Amino acid sequence: MEPTFNKMTPAGYHAIEREIEALKQDRPHRIKVLAAAAALGDRSENAEYTNAKRDLGRLESRLRFLNKQLQYAQVVHPADNDQLDIGKFVTVEFMDDHDHLTYQLVGKQEANLDENKISFTSPIGKALAGHRVNDVVTVAAPNGDYQVKITAIKRD
Repeated sequence: MEPTFNKMTPAGYHAIEREIEALKQDRPHRIKVLAAAAALGDRSENAEYTNAKRDLGRLESRLRFLNKQLQYAQVVHPADNDQLDIGKFVTVEFMDDHDHLTYQLVGKQEANLDENKISFTSPIGKALAGHRVNDVVTVAAPNGDYQVKITAIKRD
């Protein structure tokens, strides 16, 4: 069976790399905290030891997860054309209220609505992908269908 690769932007890939480095730098501190808590004695009733062990375990688990993300990452650079695809910015007009919003189409692990980054696997991301400026697209969302018009597409 072929491995499945996670599409992501170069910025998303580098963000994961930075988080891995930060966790690696924090690991020695967590190990020292665990060792100090273990030196306090009876581990069965030692809350400091239990908490330190849990925190180190979470750090190690997050590192494994992030390393797998990088291992199966496919960094996608936006094509130099007028079609919307991962990494590009799109401005859409919602046809019901004529509100305009600009989003960046990103990989699913990079999506963050607070930063106007939408996943290419989200309902709106799937609907918009491959379309051009002035296309009116119907988005099949869980709460009902709606239409958006693409008013601008740009790289960076």
